[in-house]
Amino acid sequence: MDGISSKKKRIYLCLAHPGGKEQDYIRKAFEDDWIAPLGPNVDGFEEDLKQFLGGEQEVLAVSSGTAAVHLGLVGCGVGPGDEVIAQTFTFCASVNPIVYLGAKPILVDSEKDTWNMDPELLEEAIKDRIAKTGRAPKAIVPVSLYGMPYKVDRILEIANKYGIPVIEDSAEALGSRFDGKALGTFGRFGVLSFNGNKMITTSGGGALICPDPETKAKMLHYATQAREPFPYYQHENLGYNYRLSNVCAGIGRGQMLVADEHIQHHRKVAKMYANLLKDIPGIQVHGNPSPRIESNFWLSTIVLNPDLRVRGQEASSIGESSCEPNPNVMALIRVLDRAGIETRPLWKPMHKQPLYQGVLYFCGSDPVSEDLFRAGLCIPSGPRVSKEDIRYICERIHESIEV
Repeated sequence: MDGISSKKKRIYLCLAHPGGKEQDYIRKAFEDDWIAPLGPNVDGFEEDLKQFLGGEQEVLAVSSGTAAVHLGLVGCGVGPGDEVIAQTFTFCASVNPIVYLGAKPILVDSEKDTWNMDPELLEEAIKDRIAKTGRAPKAIVPVSLYGMPYKVDRILEIANKYGIPVIEDSAEALGSRFDGKALGTFGRFGVLSFNGNKMITTSGGGALICPDPETKAKMLHYATQAREPFPYYQHENLGYNYRLSNVCAGIGRGQMLVADEHIQHHRKVAKMYANLLKDIPGIQVHGNPSPRIESNFWLSTIVLNPDLRVRGQEASSIGESSCEPNPNVMALIRVLDRAGIETRPLWKPMHKQPLYQGVLYFCGSDPVSEDLFRAGLCIPSGPRVSKEDIRYICERIHESIEV
């Protein structure tokens, strides 16, 4: 998977990479006149995913990871006025579906090891809400950010203690494992995304991991407009048009044939970055913090020391506010962009988004997610990124740092 020389093309963060069999499944769908939303590719893709995840849970293929989060919340009975605890350091799709249902997000800051939901702050938030409202939050939505597993054991211990279901947002974590078990299979529900930049793609799509066939059937009902089994159209519940198409599922079936190859590639990329950047004191490459944790490294990420000096860094007020990346990050983005390398700041925390100003936010003495947002950067990691590309990227980073 060593692509073309990086000097002849722009190097992107994570582009979709066909495995070669996708068109066979799509062609079969056309030949058999299965262009309708459902069909054999959907059933096959769900079974492929089920076996990939260990064969114990059921999988429901849907139109997006956001749809899967929404359905998981519905499956946990979340409704208007309920509270749901979510991770602040994430993409908006982890939190927006809470608002779709008229519920209220309670945002929790990250811990430093995995960058994911801090278990101690989680319990503090639960105790606070019980004391002030007389009831526990309706669900907890931890995220495995950039593929890095959250602290599964501790989060589940706390959730079980208070009887709160967990919806694992593993949209970025296909192939990631905790204690050898696939992410997305620990909670009441799990969520996967197959957007064009994810570990595998269906062009656009996602999946809801369900604990048993009965729960899958219930969620399928909601995902297909909640149509009742009558000879005419009858609806007794509010449903959604969330099913994955048979054509897109064909892409997914082809992608599953190379899923393991993609995951191993991302892990090798992360190791190369760690090795090639280890002699720069002001740069830290994020790696697995424990032998129990095995990230897929969907995106490789680095954190820049505030004292680091990047060539071309301009005097600027950017970074003085917790709402903006610091000047080092922005300067490095500009330098690498001129070299034909796509990079991106880490996710801006939800409690710092204008949309979520004023929401309840639980943070310790050190605002971890804000610090990471100010100082962190995503660098190219996808299947189209070659070893030569990685060396080129690291050379440009080395040249950019003033010593």
